[in-house]
Amino acid sequence: MMYFKGGCWGMKVVIGKQDFASLREHDYFYIDKTGLIEEWWEAGDDVTLITRPRRFGKTLNMSMLNCFFSNRYSDRGDLFDGLNIWNNEKYRQLQGTYPVIFLSFAGVKADNLQDSKTQIKTQISELYEQNRFLLESNLFSDNEKKIFNDVNMYMDDVLSYSSLNTLCRYLERYYKKKVIMLLDEYDTPMQEAYVNGYWNEFTSFMRNIFNNTFKTNPYLERAVMTGITRVSKQSIFSDLNNLSVITTTSEKYSTYFGFTESEVFEALDLFDLSERKTDVKWWYDGFTFGSHTDIYNPWSIINFLSEKELKPYWASTSANSLVNKLIRTASPDVKKMMEELLSGGETVVSFDEQIIFSQLDTDENAIWSLLMASGYLKLNSVEHRGLLRKPWYHLSITNLETLSMFSDMFSSWFSSGEAHYNQFVGALLKGNLKEMNIYMNDVALSTFSSFDTGTHPSGRSQPERFFHGFVLGLISDLRDIYEIKSNRESGYGRYDIMMIPVDIHDKTHDGIVLEFKVHDADGEATLADTAQAALRQIADKNYDAELISRGIPKSRIQHYGFAFEGKKVLIAKEKYLVKNNIT
Repeated sequence: MMYFKGGCWGMKVVIGKQDFASLREHDYFYIDKTGLIEEWWEAGDDVTLITRPRRFGKTLNMSMLNCFFSNRYSDRGDLFDGLNIWNNEKYRQLQGTYPVIFLSFAGVKADNLQDSKTQIKTQISELYEQNRFLLESNLFSDNEKKIFNDVNMYMDDVLSYSSLNTLCRYLERYYKKKVIMLLDEYDTPMQEAYVNGYWNEFTSFMRNIFNNTFKTNPYLERAVMTGITRVSKQSIFSDLNNLSVITTTSEKYSTYFGFTESEVFEALDLFDLSERKTDVKWWYDGFTFGSHTDIYNPWSIINFLSEKELKPYWASTSANSLVNKLIRTASPDVKKMMEELLSGGETVVSFDEQIIFSQLDTDENAIWSLLMASGYLKLNSVEHRGLLRKPWYHLSITNLETLSMFSDMFSSWFSSGEAHYNQFVGALLKGNLKEMNIYMNDVALSTFSSFDTGTHPSGRSQPERFFHGFVLGLISDLRDIYEIKSNRESGYGRYDIMMIPVDIHDKTHDGIVLEFKVHDADGEATLADTAQAALRQIADKNYDAELISRGIPKSRIQHYGFAFEGKKVLIAKEKYLVKNNIT
């Protein structure tokens, strides 16, 4: 039986479910976002573009809109029973009354122009196949039927330009009602085109399709597009003056993508995880949409509810190739600013939220727009300077999970740093303390460059969190041989990082506990004292308890105390404990 509490439905958590009907039919966990339906419909905009980071519920919401408006779901009011939208009689009458075209470009990923075109044409031809019943009516001429049959993955470009417009015309004539168009992940092929070097040719192709579909289309009632980035109007929407653009800084629809803090905390209560609220907030909170702060990553929350483990779930999903390309080729100035972000600081930059791909190679400020749109950076505030009120954005790293992502991405900046990174991991696996210290300091010098990582544990930048996330990123590739846990209770406290061998019987891999401390000159004379303090904490708090409970003997448990001061790193090691004293 479906369980309901507040805005949460269902107790069965499923990962990656993006089909609204299936989610509701199987009583899967769901947070009610049907308010989007009413807010969008009442806005009355002809064409709406909504941008949000990946894995923030765009596809599920588009599926929800499809289930609500499409006449294919005219008898499926049960899907919305009990949800907010169903309290309004006006919308009960509206449900299932429109012909809807639902299209996704999420899978359009090609390294060349021709394959990308073919994939898009294939998507369109599949829509035609879904509506082949239209040909059974007597409403269409022989010539119109021929055009219908000519639409396939091999059709020429000219026919593809008008194909969606034509399908709208056929549906409007059949149902005597204009069509709602839903296009999910519209910008995926655009990013691929830029990354793979066929941007100019591809934009011409897409501009023709979009103008025919969204501009010169008298059979279109309304349309919604979703994506990660706001591609500039000049690139593909040059003739589209009826476009309402909703970015992460817009007020419209700000709480319908991602989970609000109240929704997350309610879900944690529902799953008996109330005591984890602080940790969950630290890891997955931090997104800001419009004026709404404390928006949580829904992908990570769903995974946490399922696994009940704090780790970078979002980071393990597909990477943003465009962002990675720009980071790899960034100037030293941009890299220095990003390093300041890694230290827990804030950067203030001015940029255009529109992504002009033709300028990415010459205007490096575009990377900040991409990082904000992609969710890697959060917007703290916007100030408007000068007579022209030019916007300046105050940005910082969103949360610990995104810090982990940054650590992974930035390790490839420096070829020497990448080598040292590999050597550090190898030294850790061998338990070679001397090499670990050498290579960790090399990594720190090449990666941290010349920024201040913070030298006092109570500082605003929270440097311990930074180093925690940095090391977590370094060891993330070891998940095939280690279960890596972070900030979990064991013994009488919370360890920083624990590495549990996947195969506890494999004596070549010891259990490992890592503790991080930033040197406090007020209480510790040397960096070595700080490292020893970290080791004492492991002993005093009995962090070994979880490893021992897994069947790993004390003789196969290694302790590492990491001490940091600016760019200096010192690692101390103790293999195991005897009578609660360090040996």
